[in-house]
Amino acid sequence: MTRVDFYTGSADKLRTACQLSHKAMQHGLHAVISLPDEASCDAIDKLLWQYPDTAFIPHARSNPSTKPSTGALECPVILSCGDDNFPHYDMLISLHDACMPFFSRFERVAEIVGLDEVDSRLGRERFKFYRDRGYELRHFDLNQAQP
Repeated sequence: MTRVDFYTGSADKLRTACQLSHKAMQHGLHAVISLPDEASCDAIDKLLWQYPDTAFIPHARSNPSTKPSTGALECPVILSCGDDNFPHYDMLISLHDACMPFFSRFERVAEIVGLDEVDSRLGRERFKFYRDRGYELRHFDLNQAQP
């Protein structure tokens, strides 16, 4: 069954997604970062070329109209904007306001919740959705993780 991790208190949700994808890559996992729009996809694409400071995270964009390419199968991070055509199902990093209908295909889901009140409320709704369906949940407060 899918395990769902909530990361709350993120000051920069895109940067948090970069950190989580980097950590996944270090553990040999493939990650799909699912984004709500093309602007977010473009922004994280640029961040991943610069994260971490001394390197970059190899990544590719998914293409909803074709089968995943061999390169995408080997790429540790896939950026997805509005499709569900993925080459692997290790980890989903979601930057959406609602649960994605395909989340249960993944072994792990990371839900990132920002600091503002609306995002916090939507995060609580997603948490309740997963909890009510019996998914294993973990919570990480990013505000407490920083000195």
